Amino acid sequence: MRAADRWKDYELLDASSGERLERWGDIILIRPDPQVIWDTGHRHPLWKQAHARYHRSKAGGGHWETYKPIPDVWEIGYDTLRFRLKPMGFKHTGLFPEQAVNWDMMARLIEEAGRPIRVLNLFGYTGGASLACAKAGASVTHVDASKGMVTWGRENVASSGLADKPIRWLVDDCGKFVAREQRRGNTYDAILMDPPSYGRGPSGEIWKLEEQIHGFVAECVKLLSDDPLFVVINSYTAGLSPSVMQYILGSLIPNGRVTADEIGLPVTQSGLVLPCGSTAVWTAK
Repeated sequence: MRAADRWKDYELLDASSGERLERWGDIILIRPDPQVIWDTGHRHPLWKQAHARYHRSKAGGGHWETYKPIPDVWEIGYDTLRFRLKPMGFKHTGLFPEQAVNWDMMARLIEEAGRPIRVLNLFGYTGGASLACAKAGASVTHVDASKGMVTWGRENVASSGLADKPIRWLVDDCGKFVAREQRRGNTYDAILMDPPSYGRGPSGEIWKLEEQIHGFVAECVKLLSDDPLFVVINSYTAGLSPSVMQYILGSLIPNGRVTADEIGLPVTQSGLVLPCGSTAVWTAK
């Protein structure tokens, strides 16, 4: 497992009884995590000093219970990148800190390439990967179907002092965008994606990751340049193992090297690493 262990402004303090205890800058939050099936007690003292806790509803969704005042928006940093955070309606804050291991990996590959790199970031959310790639010197096309997430990404860019970097921000359906890019003849040296487990399009189209990921990746591979650098697939779906994603990439891009692993976050209280998702990576060497 690869752990995002270089954070200073974020810390997974403890994990027990279906919940995480997390520090986001100076804000302490308790959030549910179904993977935390163990009960190791609430020994960390900050369990009793949290600013807010998210309660999941049996009917779906949930709500935040606030114990101390929380800013409407606050910022944390990762190296020189800055991210705006806020408690959202479905337990999230606008950032997946475990993805920092992938930001570092992609930035290193871009810097070592020694040539202009065009990156396509699909399902780009609030732009963590887009910022990391742009800072490393790539030109980035960031695509997400949510206008709010794209706006949030632009705000993160401004906070990080990267507003002058070549990033295109597009509100679009990722599948339709990929099809149009094929017709236009556009190509990219690197493609990354973080597709949802389930989704419904504006015309009622249904997306189920396990059923459609192979076909979607196959279409994306058609956008690779003649000298591709990397392809990255992230997944938070339990039914899509790292080995399955590795097989998909290996079968669709026969040359190069494919690796796959879980990614996670170190837990301060236990010294162990909490698995948070999976990533498969194809690289040219």
